[in-house]
Amino acid sequence: MPMDYDALFQSQLDDLKREGNYRIFAEMGRRCGAFPKADNYHEGETREVTVWCSNDYLGMGQHPNVVEAMAETVRECGTGAGGTRNISGTAHHHLVLERELADLHGKEAALMFTSGYVSNWAALSTLGSRLPNAVILSDALNHASMIEGIRHSRADKVIWTHNDPEDLNRKLAAIGPDRPKIVAFESVYSMDGDIAPIAEILDVAEAHGAMTYIDEVHAVGMYGPRGGGVAEELGLMDRIDLIEGTLGKAYGVMGGYITGSTALCDFIRSFASGFIFTTALPPAVAAAATASIRHLKGSQIERARQKRQVAKLRAELDRVGIPHLDNPSHIIPVMIKDPVKCREISDILMDRYGIYVQPINYPTVPKGTERLRITPGPLHSDADIAHLVRALSELWSHCALSRAVA
Repeated sequence: MPMDYDALFQSQLDDLKREGNYRIFAEMGRRCGAFPKADNYHEGETREVTVWCSNDYLGMGQHPNVVEAMAETVRECGTGAGGTRNISGTAHHHLVLERELADLHGKEAALMFTSGYVSNWAALSTLGSRLPNAVILSDALNHASMIEGIRHSRADKVIWTHNDPEDLNRKLAAIGPDRPKIVAFESVYSMDGDIAPIAEILDVAEAHGAMTYIDEVHAVGMYGPRGGGVAEELGLMDRIDLIEGTLGKAYGVMGGYITGSTALCDFIRSFASGFIFTTALPPAVAAAATASIRHLKGSQIERARQKRQVAKLRAELDRVGIPHLDNPSHIIPVMIKDPVKCREISDILMDRYGIYVQPINYPTVPKGTERLRITPGPLHSDADIAHLVRALSELWSHCALSRAVA
């Protein structure tokens, strides 16, 4: 008999459902100019909801300057890029964007990719595979894209304890001084919202002659006087060899990038299969990203309003005893610690209250740490915050969940 592959697939899907970890995608329709309001398509009907889990942290995906830049460029250039960057696909708009990114991070050069996932995967896999006898030292909570890039490189990998410069120091000391060493870490960790001790990590890396690689995807646009990330806010960008970021979160568009020295970016450009063999981003996307970056380099309004709303929501959650992880970032993880209840609360919030917060379950977070990951933005009103807190408080009582003690 032929093998029943669908049965093999379905068996593992059924396991996910029994564990409460099966992912259900909400069908959404973003309405230009209405964010964070959106349409949710559900059982043949459309209902308005307020989105509380978007990575479009500042609402720049609907900013008039960004929308017009994309629309104008589509009218000028059409839709797609027409090829890979090597074969007819490098548009003037790509080079303008790369110059803008290099300037943002105070680097000589930049290189853009189709996503932040691809930029991490391509850069780390290329560095690890092309630098002879390299060792990559990876923070224990690094993103899946970084893990996959390191794995694909086949370089030796050393995992150091999350945000622990002392453990990093011990592990660097155990590696021969003649081996290339790459210390890879993030600035803002997206699930817990904690921030790396960047200065201390750089001190350790420099003492051992290691190259530094920082992922700032959840920080670019959000931190620093021009939105260059946590490293800019701390005045540390010049000490970091490679800064990686995304255009798909605070900048509201799509794509990923790296910045660094001219030689470093040219090295990745010349050897990274994830760059060489993929179609370039549409020129209109690059133009929109450039408009977004330029706006946030000069405007403090979005960041200031967003910080105010984050602080207000945290204070209101504390007032009613809703437990959330204390961290210095814009990410508020509301802890439920049960996959079934996490899914149930998410569904009730959508169905009864018009609030969309996606449940975060395993494998994105460890089992027993399931949560709602809330990302307040500058366009959430005080009334939106009051409605969210009231709904969560009612559901906490409904589900008999423990409240935090002030």
